[in-house]
Amino acid sequence: MNGGRTAVIVLNWNGESDTMTCLSSLAKVMSLEFTTLLVDNGSSDRTVSLVRNAFPGVELLELPRNLGFAGGNNAGFASLRGRGFDTVVFLNNDTVVDTGFLQPLVDALRDPCVGIVVPKILYMDDPTRIWYAGGIVRPATGLFTHVGIRMPDGPSFSKAGPTGYATGCCLAMRSSDFEALRGFDEGFRMYGEDVDLSMKVRTTGRIVMYQPASVIWHRVSASSGGELRIGKQLRKSGAAFRIFRKHRMWSGFILYPLLFPFRTLVSLVRYGLFRRAAGRVRGAGDDGGAA
Repeated sequence: MNGGRTAVIVLNWNGESDTMTCLSSLAKVMSLEFTTLLVDNGSSDRTVSLVRNAFPGVELLELPRNLGFAGGNNAGFASLRGRGFDTVVFLNNDTVVDTGFLQPLVDALRDPCVGIVVPKILYMDDPTRIWYAGGIVRPATGLFTHVGIRMPDGPSFSKAGPTGYATGCCLAMRSSDFEALRGFDEGFRMYGEDVDLSMKVRTTGRIVMYQPASVIWHRVSASSGGELRIGKQLRKSGAAFRIFRKHRMWSGFILYPLLFPFRTLVSLVRYGLFRRAAGRVRGAGDDGGAA
């Protein structure tokens, strides 16, 4: 996996099982040479020693403490500076990548109008359903949401094109652009770094490109409803207000809290409909098995 002019940065914090699975999938990627850098965010588990033994070709950066998502990824990028990497891919450790995921991302960046490329992301526990097929940003109302979340994958989610924002779960950029934009804003404690970076890219006149020819799977349960937990919603709200202030989205300060109860209700209804549909599918499968 060493060599080439593309670097894939995987951030880890006490996630040995996820990280080993992710690196195993990266080891099978075809058609493009690249360097994998594992950034360990001050873990106390066995990840580093396991990776050293199982993946000697993976480079390691051990940080003395947890710098968070933005700080850890920025440190990883800084450690690669001056080594001639044209492209950098930031990849969550709780993912599995398709063997051909990398080439479409790199190819898309050959278009000078493209600033960020992001793949289609499916649920790992339900690979027929979308987790991310683009991002919607509505500055007037302060809406940030994934396109297609929990919906069945299909032709409507298989068309490449511009989108509102890239998710930090997996995104690719030219190294020169990431450097020029000073990387991820470390002022975001959790959530919002990816939206902020996407908006900074868009201010340069470049687009965020959704490229469904690249596919990965994300280990977040489609049926858990974890996105709706109040703690997570509050942290996301805090990140949203930082974005509003930084990017002068003044109406968001007013409309975001006013619309928050309505959005929560819509999310709960959609989640309920998803659970009902999933239950019907399981029930039909059980009947078929009994027959």
